[in-house]
Amino acid sequence: MKVDVLIAGAGPAGLAAAVELRRAGAGRVLLVDREAAAGGVPRHCLHTGYGLRDLHRLLDGPAYARRYVAAAAAAGAEVRAGSTVTGWTGMHAVTMTSAQGVETVEAAAVLLATGCRERPRTARLIPGDRPPGVMTTGELQQRVYLGGQRLPGRALIVGAEHVSFSALVTLAHAGAEVVALVTEQAKQQSYPAFAAAAGLRWHAPVWTSTTVRRVVGRDRLTGVEVAATGGGAARFVPCDTLVFTGDWIPDHELARLAGLAIDPGTRGPAVDTALETSVPLVFAAGNLVHAAETADVAALGGRHAARHIAAALGGSRPADAARVAIEVLPPLGWICPNVITVTAAPAGRGQAGRGQAAPPAMPPRGRFVLRCGAFRRLARVEVRQDGRLLARSRPSSLVPNRPVRLAGGWVSQVDPGGGPVQVAVADGGGPATPAGRMEP
Repeated sequence: MKVDVLIAGAGPAGLAAAVELRRAGAGRVLLVDREAAAGGVPRHCLHTGYGLRDLHRLLDGPAYARRYVAAAAAAGAEVRAGSTVTGWTGMHAVTMTSAQGVETVEAAAVLLATGCRERPRTARLIPGDRPPGVMTTGELQQRVYLGGQRLPGRALIVGAEHVSFSALVTLAHAGAEVVALVTEQAKQQSYPAFAAAAGLRWHAPVWTSTTVRRVVGRDRLTGVEVAATGGGAARFVPCDTLVFTGDWIPDHELARLAGLAIDPGTRGPAVDTALETSVPLVFAAGNLVHAAETADVAALGGRHAARHIAAALGGSRPADAARVAIEVLPPLGWICPNVITVTAAPAGRGQAGRGQAAPPAMPPRGRFVLRCGAFRRLARVEVRQDGRLLARSRPSSLVPNRPVRLAGGWVSQVDPGGGPVQVAVADGGGPATPAGRMEP
């Protein structure tokens, strides 16, 4: 089968990209997803809050997913659920497996929008027994909202970021009594209103600087042992359900199989401001490149990638482009996009007869997304290349697991022949050592 654009992943980013591509006249667009139905994570998130930035209206998760699935179909995109991309047979050719069998799909361009997942208990190396009743937020929401499962009894949530409070609401809908939210951080990482609502509405405290030491239970979960993060005696907390939230990792298997450069911070494919990876005409968008942002931010990223895919397929493709890596310094954990692609103009233009760099594409929504690994009050973020200051943000508070936005106007100042761009916290930013370069 031959298509113009293959999109792997039918969540918000993939669906929004499919709609935008068809509107731009990109030809045959095939959208595949391994789940039984398209729509992504919002399908099993009954709470409201979806669609504000991209659709400019307030929807619950299932309604948001239905709207995008309908829009993709109406635009003329071919949506195949229950189909999995299992490997690559060429730079832009993949093997797709479904109930109908195995087939090869060749595309002019590929967009990876496979999203992210939470690390389960096993990946967090928490010792103890292995009873039923231990799950991630994704599994919890599928059980409750898709399977209609009730979860009476006491529940403990590991994590205190945005999705942790979403898990609290889901558990309440399932009939559980949430004992507490547990975080190793010194403070909860969501917005203060979320923590206040958790305490007032559901009487669920947040236990900060607390670590889960052991899971206890043979045939069923009976509880966990927790202790202060800095050490000390463990105490037993009885519970019937244990939910691990956050600690996101991109679903990057396809990106690695393709040999794409992987950013060590995001652990997803390294992408430039057009969301193109290290392989030409292979793009990546959504929570595969920035785990985990809200659905509307992922959808807007998909639209952004689609516009650049359509332009590339239409012949608007620069030549002699240089890819300049963006590095972050501790306590910053990652930045997305993490590459600047700069195109040099023909020699003879610009100062002293030298080629002058054409301005790179702006990042999605005109800004970069960052994460910080520590709390910082009224800190500035600075951008430098070879010691030259490119930009400095306004003072803001940095919170782990919460997005930091950095305006992208400075990309036009990047020297294509210079070293990597470095982004650092100017006030109390920690040691000035690179957090890492791109892995091949």
